[in-house]
Amino acid sequence: QVQLVESGGGLVQPGGSLRLSCAASGSIFSINSMGWYRQAPGKQRDLVAAITGGGSTNYADSVKGRFTISRDNAKNTVYLQMNSLKPEDTDVYYCHQEIRVYGSGVSGYWGQGTQVTVSS
Repeated sequence: QVQLVESGGGLVQPGGSLRLSCAASGSIFSINSMGWYRQAPGKQRDLVAAITGGGSTNYADSVKGRFTISRDNAKNTVYLQMNSLKPEDTDVYYCHQEIRVYGSGVSGYWGQGTQVTVSS
């Protein structure tokens, strides 16, 4: 089994910063792409940023220049550094990892979600 555990959410003032982390554990052979999504109540889950196994990244237009995604393959962890936060960044943030488990194919796994609130 694989488990993803997120941390780093919270309440921050506009213009502030937060760093989210998502660590995978279990019988992991390899991890392909990793990403962060966000979702408001009653709305669809949207991609915020993604990073491939080779390190290529892509971002939603709304966060370009403010957010940075990175990964530590040795720790099976993906990070999202969020700077210059705006009230419209308030959402629940979910990490997603495409993981190959020993003796199996690749499957997508989700974290439990972490609340980010940007408010004065």
